[in-house]
Amino acid sequence: MSGFGWASTTDDVLAKIDLSGRTVFVTGANSGLGQETARAMASRGAHVIMAGRDQGKLDDAVAAIHAQHPKAQLDTLTVDLTSLESIRAATSRARQRFDTIDLLINNAGVMACPFLHTHDGFEMQLGTNHLGHFALTGELFPLIERGQLKRIVNLSSRGHHFAPVDFGDPHFQHRAYDPWSSYGQSKTANVLFSVGLEQRFAVLGIHAYAVHPGGIQTNLGRHMTPEMVEALMARVTSRDTGFQWKTIPQGAATSCWAATAPELEGKGGVYCEDCHVAEVDDESATGGVRSYALNPSYAEQLWALSEDLTGVKFPS
Repeated sequence: MSGFGWASTTDDVLAKIDLSGRTVFVTGANSGLGQETARAMASRGAHVIMAGRDQGKLDDAVAAIHAQHPKAQLDTLTVDLTSLESIRAATSRARQRFDTIDLLINNAGVMACPFLHTHDGFEMQLGTNHLGHFALTGELFPLIERGQLKRIVNLSSRGHHFAPVDFGDPHFQHRAYDPWSSYGQSKTANVLFSVGLEQRFAVLGIHAYAVHPGGIQTNLGRHMTPEMVEALMARVTSRDTGFQWKTIPQGAATSCWAATAPELEGKGGVYCEDCHVAEVDDESATGGVRSYALNPSYAEQLWALSEDLTGVKFPS
């Protein structure tokens, strides 16, 4: 156990961590968990590259962080994870501007949106939450290889309990679209991506972690109707009678812990919640990671599918 838990904040878990001279790349850094992760890392001396779709929102986030930490070392990079063209252009700029990435926090995401497609024709939630980050990570890999800390954190969710990856129909071309099945599939993919990264690159000292931040009220739920919110809360509270919302600093704590905790050194390919490594549990509705999300053969299937769809190849 880490000594941290459900109520721990970003500042709690980073209190004894020195990130001076380290570079951290955070997606979705213009608001919510991503902005808080960037703030907390910068407060510990990291040079933080804040990535997001909207330059104006990124500028606002930078200003908010500088108001608290005037000496924070911050850069911004615009990237749209729903577009492989945008990802290629942004990562090309990143490789020109920056020498290394020590920590990559794949934080951005969408939740329970209507049936939509990305610019490249992928179902929106799988396309944004997983395939966009798969492509981004692959294109940034030369910088990660040159880093020192070499950790990749993929934000998943307890929503992975909702569904495994449907390899026969990942884009809902032949089955009825359900926003929660889609979300669950994408969050399972985030865990399987972490497993796949660990299988391939642990030998290079690069380790990957999937994270459940907890229940936090952010703009992630912007696509949800009031009826969807009510139904989700009824579902959650019926299974977890002690459910409580986390604050944003509490929600971002597990990301910061997974990225920096000394006790996780060399121990990737795991799913973390409440600042600890979760147990495999195929029954509990209140915690744990489903076995299908850690299945090595499913991780291999997802990797092959992701390479095929995105055209991105990692080093072999």
